[in-house]
Amino acid sequence: MFMEKIIGLIDAPFTPFYANGDVNLEPIEAYATMLQKNGLKGVFINGSSGEGYMLTTEERMQLAERWVEVAPEGFKVIVHVGSCCLRESVRLAEHAAKIGAWGIGAMAPPFPKIGRIEELVKYCETIAAAAPSLPFYYYHIPAFNGAFLPMLDLLKAVDGRIPNFAGIKYTFESLYEYNQCRLYKDGKYDMLHGQDETILPSLAQGGAKGGIGGTTNYNGRELTGIIEAWNKGDIETAREKQNFSQEVINVICHFRGNIVGGKRIMKLIGFDLGPNRVPFQNMTDEEEVRMKKELEEIGFFERCNKF
Repeated sequence: MFMEKIIGLIDAPFTPFYANGDVNLEPIEAYATMLQKNGLKGVFINGSSGEGYMLTTEERMQLAERWVEVAPEGFKVIVHVGSCCLRESVRLAEHAAKIGAWGIGAMAPPFPKIGRIEELVKYCETIAAAAPSLPFYYYHIPAFNGAFLPMLDLLKAVDGRIPNFAGIKYTFESLYEYNQCRLYKDGKYDMLHGQDETILPSLAQGGAKGGIGGTTNYNGRELTGIIEAWNKGDIETAREKQNFSQEVINVICHFRGNIVGGKRIMKLIGFDLGPNRVPFQNMTDEEEVRMKKELEEIGFFERCNKF
């Protein structure tokens, strides 16, 4: 089957919660509008940034329905359907197809850990078969689930076996492996770059036509600007924007990373999405003050996403 390759950056949105921890669907329409305004081409919902493994299946379905319902025209909604329970993944994949999602994806489950390519292929195969009309992306994030498996071997194993296997969301540090996967069979599979801190070097290798990011929630204008500058041949601007994006990442690393620190940045730019779910350690008010000061020092608020 022919599958469209993604051009541009897809956002991995946070899940909005009320103060009591319940899912809050209210901000999602404005959220989608804001992301599109700042250059993002779609969303990959219920993944790691969205605390997907901490949501019930029903909550995940409600979020998927709302994102599909309010997505602007041409704005892709890819639903992460991975679960430690494969039967739940199948339910979520079937649901995503039923409601009109653009695609689905799944990371390897954090338990039990997958240690062989064939185990991973069977996992992906079962999920992909539940929504055969949708492109399926494997979400490679071994730091999350311990599935440190060679992705080129995965592509070779699924080739000809999973018809709707579209490609990989590659969130790992090996630019060498990323590029080898990109080159496989003259670029047969869509290799979505998954690390906002290294968009520019992956562009220099000739790839990264598309990507999925987490810091795009609040720094999307700068990250999409890297690709725009590169396409214009303006290497100095692309380099400056990549280095600035790394400065932003340096700040969130002081505050427990994107899921915790990044979600609080949304509040600082005027889009409060609520707390993180337990067992995440939410930021204190004092930490918020310190993070705001660090962001001000690098000039973040003049360059961040606008509403």
